[in-house]
Amino acid sequence: MSVTSARADMRPSRWRAGLGRLTAGAALLTAVALLPWLSGNDPALTVLRARSADQDPTPTQLAAVREQLGLDEGPLAHLAHWLGGLTQGDAGTSWVSGEPVLPQVTSAFAVSFTLMLGALAVTIAVAALVTARTLYMGSRHRLPGGTGATGAAVLAALPKFLLASILATVFGVWLGWFPSSGWEGPSSMMLPALALGVPSGAMLGGLLDQSLPAAFHEPWARTWRAYGFAPGHIARHALRRTLAGVLPQLLPTVVALVGGAVAVEKIFNIPGLGRLALDAAIAQDFPPLQTTTLALVVLGIAAGLLIQALRRALLGPALRDGALPALHIPAHRSGRSTRWVAALCAVVLLTVIVAGLLRDPLQVDTAARLLPPSTAHPLGTDSLGRDLLARLGHGAMRTVGMALAVTSVCTVTGLLLGMAAQVGAGLTEVVSTLPAVLAALLTTAVTGPSAWGAACAVCLVGWTPYAAQAAALFEQERASSHMLASVSFGADRAYLIRHHLLPAVLSPVLRNALLRLPTTVLVLASLGFLGLGEQPPTAEWGRLLSENQPYVELAPWTVVGPAGVLALLSVLAVSSTALAPTRSRRRRAAKR
Repeated sequence: MSVTSARADMRPSRWRAGLGRLTAGAALLTAVALLPWLSGNDPALTVLRARSADQDPTPTQLAAVREQLGLDEGPLAHLAHWLGGLTQGDAGTSWVSGEPVLPQVTSAFAVSFTLMLGALAVTIAVAALVTARTLYMGSRHRLPGGTGATGAAVLAALPKFLLASILATVFGVWLGWFPSSGWEGPSSMMLPALALGVPSGAMLGGLLDQSLPAAFHEPWARTWRAYGFAPGHIARHALRRTLAGVLPQLLPTVVALVGGAVAVEKIFNIPGLGRLALDAAIAQDFPPLQTTTLALVVLGIAAGLLIQALRRALLGPALRDGALPALHIPAHRSGRSTRWVAALCAVVLLTVIVAGLLRDPLQVDTAARLLPPSTAHPLGTDSLGRDLLARLGHGAMRTVGMALAVTSVCTVTGLLLGMAAQVGAGLTEVVSTLPAVLAALLTTAVTGPSAWGAACAVCLVGWTPYAAQAAALFEQERASSHMLASVSFGADRAYLIRHHLLPAVLSPVLRNALLRLPTTVLVLASLGFLGLGEQPPTAEWGRLLSENQPYVELAPWTVVGPAGVLALLSVLAVSSTALAPTRSRRRRAAKR
């Protein structure tokens, strides 16, 4: 392989990426059109019940509805008719309300897009707070061995729907500072934007905080400090150097809030695109569901193209010319505090699990409903009088095991698609805006509501953050000077992947996966809460949060325990990555 051909391989093929976008969008719209036929449920029966819940349908009425909706023609004919109407600016009429679909989707999209912009502002502010210490210390060459990953992990593990409930109760009901329900103006955006933006900002800030030390230890940073450049100037260029690798996370993390913030929209009664898609899917009202899906696909593609342009602007000509220096995290010795934090989290989690396993998680005592923590019930009881410590302990293996399995599948899938960036880019842009709820409806139509059906649904959409990150890191690594040097010495593709690409990409992607582990638990729980996943009375951490969320004001201890163990799990995962030896540490150990 020559250097010229290597540079040609580094430049993504536009037509392949466009083909990936077109294929993914067409497949998604076709899957939505096939939903009633996959599930075996009669759309005419569902629509008739949605129109009149008290009406007892007769065969004559069902036949009339099928004829009216054109269901006898089959799903592909219906999809073609809907696409033909789109070319004339007509998205059809709702099967349930009979109203035009396009005004409904336009109004919901405007609300969700405005909410996304507010959440994006909060995300940037929180990410700036998380990385402020590292930027300040690193620009002055006083960066210690550890970073603020623990605090970021705690914030990232906050359940969005739980945070939304607390914000609505405290600032909306008790203090009356902001509206707690509805969408009336800018003031209605504050609380839901905080609920969505704080965990997202902590997630992105944590990833950026882990990458900054590598930039501050590059040769240019040492040279600039020696020549007396201002610390702020060095910090800005280090941020620009590392932001390109984290920027693709905005696509699955923030843009997906347009269609994926269903729980928050329900808590604040916001008429957004996520709620419209969920209500239409449940009622099998396919004209608004298909139009909503198309709007999300177009948004994902546009956001992906914008983020890609921003990345190339940040990296500059070095990306095109193959002159990027490789970013390698410096070999710091893990601080003693990190070891103590990891050990403390592990001990507390094991204690909770073991103590809970010794109790009965299914014993119902209606006389002991919502009891506060006591000697008999260390974490209190739920609305049915069941011991919360017992339910936490018995749900540990199922919760952590399922989340680890889903995260592993998503990580491997993301790495594979990230390596095929030319085609995978379009697929990532389309799937990243697909709500997990809609994916769950597609999977449960085939498998039925179950824990494994929910896991499959999360696997369908959960790989996008890792694919976006892996594709960006692969592109930067291919454009590094040492890659071109290896190519000039005759290294083949397998050697480059084994010795350069995977070692440079695997560690950051794994840290991202561990940081997102509690989020996977919560997504699985939200699907179970909607009847699409784990079913009661199974003890599962995320489901405990969902079940006890209505009692957060009356009995806050019912959610403190599940939220606490999720935070401990996140901190333990992040601390473990800090303690794990990096490639540079292993090299130093080998030399000794």
